[in-house]
Amino acid sequence: QVQLVESGGGSVQVGGSLRLSCSASGATYTTYCMAWFRQGPGKEREGVAAIHIGLGSTTYVDSVKGRFTISRDNTKNTLYLQMNSLKPEDSAMYYCAAGFGGSCWEIFLRSDFNYWGQGTQVTVSS
Repeated sequence: QVQLVESGGGSVQVGGSLRLSCSASGATYTTYCMAWFRQGPGKEREGVAAIHIGLGSTTYVDSVKGRFTISRDNTKNTLYLQMNSLKPEDSAMYYCAAGFGGSCWEIFLRSDFNYWGQGTQVTVSS
């Protein structure tokens, strides 16, 4: 089992920045694909970014490219999401996910992760 705990959410004005953290514990050695998802009010859950822990390769949804950066500190077992130039449409509950079994990108596209955190709220106001 892997436990994921997100932190770093909050309220920020348009154009501001936030850095989300996801602390992983437990059998983290079993997972090589990690990602951030978000779900806004009345919206479906959306994949934001993913990272292959071993390769360091990343992917992003088009709406956040150039503004968000996903990274991982393997020494701390912590996943990050640096969010810059925030927009009101970025407001959502953000979730961390970890998984294994197949291509990391396929896992991300299918949202087929084995472990999920409880989420941290991000609110962007104009």
